[in-house]
Amino acid sequence: MPAPTLADLAKMFDHSLLQPVLTDAELDRGLAVAAEYDVASVCIKPYAVRRAAKLLAGTTVAASTTIGFPHGGHRTAVKVFESELALADGATELDMVVNVGKVLSGEWNYVADDVRAVVEVAHRAGAKVKVIFENAYLKDEHKKALCAICGEVRADWVKTSTGYAETGATVEDLRLMREHSPAWVQVKAAGGVRTYEKLLEVRAIGVTRVGATATKAILDEAKAKLGG
Repeated sequence: MPAPTLADLAKMFDHSLLQPVLTDAELDRGLAVAAEYDVASVCIKPYAVRRAAKLLAGTTVAASTTIGFPHGGHRTAVKVFESELALADGATELDMVVNVGKVLSGEWNYVADDVRAVVEVAHRAGAKVKVIFENAYLKDEHKKALCAICGEVRADWVKTSTGYAETGATVEDLRLMREHSPAWVQVKAAGGVRTYEKLLEVRAIGVTRVGATATKAILDEAKAKLGG
């Protein structure tokens, strides 16, 4: 793999603006950071998608948001409706949470139908979907089955976590998810990538996106190391 440029690394980031305490002013400042650093996307709370899309217009930064966040327990119809609203507001990427309880119950048809419903809505609109597993609650057998499902329904990414469970992305999970996902499904790490060195480590595994709140600090460190 060739050495990445600063621009390459910036386009790995989904700048996370999901903390429940963030004010509208703080969301706006986060959007400004994302635009300044030219990241891949801003993952923002659903009510703010329309404003995010407006403020990011004219940049190459996508507006993204969460679906069924943070536990995936919404009915599928609600996830679909939430997706339709987000897409109408200007979101071009959706980070949906699987129904964790159904995964643990082994109800794989339900899980597949739930993910497929959101993927189909998004793809009809030309948008992409990242499927959040919440690995902190799962065994490897669950993660492998979810990777297979995401491949079958043509999800765009598999994602480790919401960032709000006990643990986030681990190197072991990222390797497992890359190994057990088909080539057309990318891997996103969320929770735990907080330094330039860790970013390079997960990139070497095959991670193409990282959800982070420390975007500015990591990219500032990258700029200092790369001399860019």
